[in-house]
Amino acid sequence: MKENLYQKKTWEGEFGEDYLNRNIYDIDILYTENYGVSKTLINNEFLKNIPKDAKILEVGTNIGIPLKHLQDIGYTNLYGIELQPRAIEYSKKNFENLNIIKADALDIPFKDNYFDLVYTHGVLIHISPANISKALQEIYRVSKSYIWGLEYYAEIYTEIEYHGEKNLLWKTNFMALFLNEFKDLKKIKEKKYTYLKDANLQDQVYLLKKIT
Repeated sequence: MKENLYQKKTWEGEFGEDYLNRNIYDIDILYTENYGVSKTLINNEFLKNIPKDAKILEVGTNIGIPLKHLQDIGYTNLYGIELQPRAIEYSKKNFENLNIIKADALDIPFKDNYFDLVYTHGVLIHISPANISKALQEIYRVSKSYIWGLEYYAEIYTEIEYHGEKNLLWKTNFMALFLNEFKDLKKIKEKKYTYLKDANLQDQVYLLKKIT
């Protein structure tokens, strides 16, 4: 997995630290500026049937802002994994009761079906197409019921130059990748949000459930 070694080294190093510094923000303000819709509204719409004590894992937390937002709207059993050590350190200093550890999306260190819901927000886009299937398998493996995602959308896999670097950002239909790979997943809800400042850029939000 040469691509994963390159990406892992990049996010663990100075590039990942720079990302941390760019991504300290008020999540409701950011989403409202991007789409005209707040993150609180999106979360309440997609998670309305998820109990507040559900065991939830975020894959790729950075400093934990989406997790902290879930905490702020009442969720109490929150976990995360992240590659960047300084991001984890920042989270531990600034937020309480978020259980974030250092780990890789391609090797999630939890038992099968350990979480009620597993999610990514802007993380699958940073995993190489060569490795994406393994990440999906790991997310699927540790989720007992729900998979939730918010990622850049495109009909076909498209690479985008990211802060002057290649091999670090792609967009596609990530929901379709999950549904094609795991036949017992069912789409519960999906919406696309177009950026107000760029009509060519969309985020896809989806909630999937294991049907047994």
